[in-house]
Amino acid sequence: MAVTPMMQQYLDAKQACGDALLLFRMGDFYELFHDDARTASRVLGLTLTTRDKGENPVPMAGFPYHQLEGYLAKLIGGGLRAAVCEQVEDPRQAKGLVKREVTRVVTPGTLTDDALLDPRESNYLAAMVLPDTLQPHTPVGLAWADLSTGRFQAAVFPFARLGDELARLQPSECLLGDDQPPPTCPFPPRMMITRRPEWTFARDTSQAVLQKQLQVASLEGFGFDESDMLAIRAAGGILEYLRETQKTSLDHIDRLLPYRSGESLEIDEATRRSLEITRTFRSGAREGSLLSVIDQTITPPGSRLLADWVGAPLTNLAAIGARQDAVELLRNSATVRRQIREELAGVYDLERLIARVTTLRASPRDLAFVGRTLARLPQLKALVAHLRAPLLDDLQTRLDESPALRDLLAAALEDDCPLLARDGNFIRQGFHGELDRLREMAHGGKAWIARYQADQIEKTGIPNLKVAFNKVFGYYIEITNAQKEKTPPEYIRKQTVASAERYITPELKEYEEKVLTADERSKELEYQLFVELRDKTHQFARALRMTAAAIAELDVLAALAQLADRPDYCRPVMTEDQVVEIVEGRHPVLDAILPRGTFVPNDTTLGTDGGLVMLITGPNMAGKSTYIRQVAVLSLLAHVGSFLPASRATIGICDRIFARVGASDELSRGQSTFMVEMTETARILNSATARSLVILDEIGRGTSTYDGISLAWAIVEHLHDQIGCRTLFATHYHELTDLAGSLAGVRNLSVAVREWQDQVVLLHKIVPGAADKSYGIHCARLAGVPRSVNERAKQILAKLEGENLDTEGRPKLIARTKKSRKGDLQLTLFAPEEHPLLEQLRQLDLAGLTPLQAMQWLANWQQEIGPKK
Repeated sequence: MAVTPMMQQYLDAKQACGDALLLFRMGDFYELFHDDARTASRVLGLTLTTRDKGENPVPMAGFPYHQLEGYLAKLIGGGLRAAVCEQVEDPRQAKGLVKREVTRVVTPGTLTDDALLDPRESNYLAAMVLPDTLQPHTPVGLAWADLSTGRFQAAVFPFARLGDELARLQPSECLLGDDQPPPTCPFPPRMMITRRPEWTFARDTSQAVLQKQLQVASLEGFGFDESDMLAIRAAGGILEYLRETQKTSLDHIDRLLPYRSGESLEIDEATRRSLEITRTFRSGAREGSLLSVIDQTITPPGSRLLADWVGAPLTNLAAIGARQDAVELLRNSATVRRQIREELAGVYDLERLIARVTTLRASPRDLAFVGRTLARLPQLKALVAHLRAPLLDDLQTRLDESPALRDLLAAALEDDCPLLARDGNFIRQGFHGELDRLREMAHGGKAWIARYQADQIEKTGIPNLKVAFNKVFGYYIEITNAQKEKTPPEYIRKQTVASAERYITPELKEYEEKVLTADERSKELEYQLFVELRDKTHQFARALRMTAAAIAELDVLAALAQLADRPDYCRPVMTEDQVVEIVEGRHPVLDAILPRGTFVPNDTTLGTDGGLVMLITGPNMAGKSTYIRQVAVLSLLAHVGSFLPASRATIGICDRIFARVGASDELSRGQSTFMVEMTETARILNSATARSLVILDEIGRGTSTYDGISLAWAIVEHLHDQIGCRTLFATHYHELTDLAGSLAGVRNLSVAVREWQDQVVLLHKIVPGAADKSYGIHCARLAGVPRSVNERAKQILAKLEGENLDTEGRPKLIARTKKSRKGDLQLTLFAPEEHPLLEQLRQLDLAGLTPLQAMQWLANWQQEIGPKK
């Protein structure tokens, strides 16, 4: 069957956009054909029809052009890409087939429209460059960009950290070379992998495309050198992809910033999940996470920046102190803080607005929002000027009011602007004289008609002559039958009605033609004025981006001050010492969601004389896991610069926080619960340093009792002896509490309980000393386990305890010897009851023995032991 010119145009566009669904503009509709139509019908719920019905009908589906953003959101949400093919010339002026072009390819990582984005979250497009052989310490290149804001960064990481960085960034799309195998690290669940030609990551290509975009001869000025080449290649791959898909200006991407390890607290993927920093463990939702509870920001950029701060806390004491000073000053200045937040409530997402301006996708409403935001800046700067703190002084200077642009936009734009520039009616009356004249004419030119009618009445002497308009005949002069004898000869009769005659004149006809074309001409002129305003705003892009960053930072500092103003929040003392001291600390999430006063605060002392390793025992449901996570979360918030829910706190700078809490399979990777536990534990033992904070919960519970105790025991020893880091270790293995007697830095803590009439009351209070029971049977009863099962469990427990506990109620399998701290002989952990000779040896006065007496003692012991069997 012959292909029509329009379908050939479609096929050419489809070939150019690859695997993206092609949205082909036809008049007032976007149409999809062939397999794209079938997919769209399934994903979007569109009715599937056919074109060219006959022997080979073409499947077809479509939707109205004004519903584009809604359908794009569904396609992206369904993990698909879409190419938008627009009519790029006016159909009324086209000679033959209307010219069409693919104007952009929309993918999860290239979104800029508000309707497709979460205002509180960054939307990163990532790219990675991997060497052929991957080992834990093999360097890999990673770059990431947010097209909606222009943020662009790159770094080289060890391969072992790649999964952690992806977990921090949560990119929605990641670029990978065609020949590169997908890495084995875990990917964020919503991340789309996009394969790209290897040449787009080539060294020379990447450097050239970056230098052209950033308008530099070398990337050294941005802090990159030869050691960062893998990162540069990844960044070049991103930029090439954006140029290919967006087909428009990318002027807002004018910097590539290096991300340096060591400048922020390292948090691995398992720790982010365990601590529920930005997402909850079970649902993966933002609501209920630490971030959602502390987020008191007013603006979307502020919310995104806070997420960045929480995702990558600081490790520099001076930088943390600067944030704390600003937060404290804002907390203590309640009136000014309230006024600042009121002003922030009136600003818009300047970061994303400017991105749409520079990519030529801004609407009149976007420009109006830029103007309204600029109008807030004088008052905002004046308020910040009242606060004397170095960080706030710097912010105040970065708030560029751009008065020329502000005044221009205020004078040009109506308060209520449309989304589409072609709709018109958004330029203020009085801004442009010719536009005002065209509008007046388009709306009937009442003044001109009144003057013309008065002139004709005076000229003809017909007092009831009137000039009127209808859609059929246009403008006309109506004269009653009683006065028609006075009609001038130059009047041309147009229509006869029951009681009058209607006429036109050359002058009135000429005016009618002007009126009928005035609306179209006014909209064209208005669009030209819009383009001029957009271009003028584009000229201020660099200053506006600086202002947007300052607004976001001010919003975060004011939000942290709002959080700090809650009851019983304190400014933590930050130090380089290896210490965590918290008095009456509370978990921020539970403290916020539970009724006031119901959460039980607890103290923490790690480091100095308090010991480095805390072993926490106690019943299930008593709060061990909550307590250790609370310490980790409070330490993390302290590094952000936030105040803490506690009476007093001193936090030593950490290089990393590790958390191993909870249990889950990773079936997709073929790993059982215990294997996941051991893998994450191994990473901690291999990566932690003396400056790290480690929290571990129920290590070793996924295997047999003896295996589990042995592993847990050895892990505690390794953390204490080899690493020497601050550690909180929650466990049900009461046998481990004996380590406090043999390891100098180990202390026992437990959760207080009260027993009353076979009932257990959980006090949720952490106290010194070891617990003597786990109360698992009591917890099972509370969970609803049948009474008969509980009673039988009590019988079995009594029997087991009788067989395995000594007269002091301690497990018989634990050796009662203490490990020497200086390399002396160490007896086995699981020893039999000690030999009687050991007591003789303990009581022997070595200092008073002669050599002969010593020899005699040895001979006696040798005889008593007897020959080896």
